[in-house]
Amino acid sequence: MERPQTICTLMPQMKKTTCKLAAITIGHPDGGVMGRQTVSSAEVALDGLVGDKHRGHTRGVWEGDKDPEGTIRRNERQWSGISTEELDGITRELDLPEPLSAGDVSVNVCVSGIEGFSQLPAGSRLVFPSGAVLAIEEYNPPCLGMSEKISRLFPTRSGETLERGAFSKASRGRRGIVGVVDVAGKISVGDDIVVEIFEVGNYALPFEAKPDTALNAKT
Repeated sequence: MERPQTICTLMPQMKKTTCKLAAITIGHPDGGVMGRQTVSSAEVALDGLVGDKHRGHTRGVWEGDKDPEGTIRRNERQWSGISTEELDGITRELDLPEPLSAGDVSVNVCVSGIEGFSQLPAGSRLVFPSGAVLAIEEYNPPCLGMSEKISRLFPTRSGETLERGAFSKASRGRRGIVGVVDVAGKISVGDDIVVEIFEVGNYALPFEAKPDTALNAKT
């Protein structure tokens, strides 16, 4: 006798909003830890931004990763992003005379016109006019190296040197996000971006299943 078919599917629901691409930077492999070039457009491949030092399907482990030293793991940081609203907020809190830029904080894309960009949930997507799609993996927490760089290069409006951890404190919760490429294409400054915000929906009911049919959560 044929067993009843059971299907249990998590159906994602996507709310949508829009923002604009304000800046693009490329981190060259030979440009040092913070070396970046600002560009007006970039080609996005399935393993990251062409020419960027973080491009690749895999990466080695970094300090703070859970995996043992020497492990090669999936690269969840093919691109990084932040918003002008977040940069402006950080600039105000640090009392800097000029706004921080995408290049100053070493991110690939900077968007404008969206609040709480760093709080977008994993699974959300940035859809560009070319068809390119950048998917969000996780929040990008502040690191000490970046904080030390900001303190060294950017005095306050009164000319004082920032404390070593000032940037880390000011950027908490608004440091930006990292992610992977879902669809390759070209991105350009000025692009209107559709932001698809991931929300976990309800589980679908079993299809053609008898009332007493048990669902295996592992399948």
